[in-house]
Amino acid sequence: MLTPTDVRELVAELGVRPAKALGQNFVVDPSQVRRIVAAAQLAPGERVAEIGPGLGSLTLALLEAGASVTAVEIDPVLAVALPATVGRRTEAGQTALAERLTVLNADALHIADLGTPEPTALVANLPYNVATKVLLRFMERFPSIRRALVMVQAEVADRLVAPPGSRTYGIPSVKAAWWASARLAGRVPRSAFFPVPRVDSALVYLERCPVPAGAPPRAQVFAVVDAAFAARRKTLRAALAGLAGGPARAEAALRAAEIDPSARGETLAVTDFARLAVALANLDADGAGDRATASAGALGAAGGRQTPRRGRGDT
Repeated sequence: MLTPTDVRELVAELGVRPAKALGQNFVVDPSQVRRIVAAAQLAPGERVAEIGPGLGSLTLALLEAGASVTAVEIDPVLAVALPATVGRRTEAGQTALAERLTVLNADALHIADLGTPEPTALVANLPYNVATKVLLRFMERFPSIRRALVMVQAEVADRLVAPPGSRTYGIPSVKAAWWASARLAGRVPRSAFFPVPRVDSALVYLERCPVPAGAPPRAQVFAVVDAAFAARRKTLRAALAGLAGGPARAEAALRAAEIDPSARGETLAVTDFARLAVALANLDADGAGDRATASAGALGAAGGRQTPRRGRGDT
């Protein structure tokens, strides 16, 4: 594990100037690093994907805990330096850490292959400017990842774990809920980083859960989510008019999905959005209500993670 002195020496040795554009705020507090690894609840020998390892503080802690690590680093200088940093630790008498490390010099937003064996966990201090996007793409592209422990901006963490109807509930909340159950795993002080960021940080733990039975494709559901929150203060009847082909068709789909047309997107759970996506997909000019009702009802009957159906006046 790297101490603050180790970090300063590495920064000087590599000539690194932390780039805000790459979200480079390195963790320098060993106690916080140990806390992150403990919160990740890794199994012995588990292969972990780490995004943005930077100078290697968290990487070393994961390796020292017995994990194998596939590290995805966008900065070529840091990607080259990481194995050497870990190698020096091996020479200091620790176990053969370097043999359990794979470094991929790639952009986490675009990487499509993490190699084999595939990681079953994600542990990362995510770049704050793209944290939600990277997290959701990893959950989509790498189904082998069963759980994740990520450090993000505290405001983003609150959104990822927010329940329907809460002040911070929004698009990140619903899309994260599509893939996993999420909960806060603690706050991290600004003093734990170099350079010190201007925002607070928090840990989020996610456990992958099955897609609701009978749900339509993810892209179809997410399109409904995006439309519902694009005009957050509008009723769903108005907000979904463009997607449905008019407010009357939107209302037909909402009623087919047993959702109050006067409700707002912030009150719906992810299973409500899935049911609504089915109803919208089944709308047609000849019989807007019947097919939508049948299919959306079947989705509701098939069950899901959470489906509080709403009627008029519930919101």
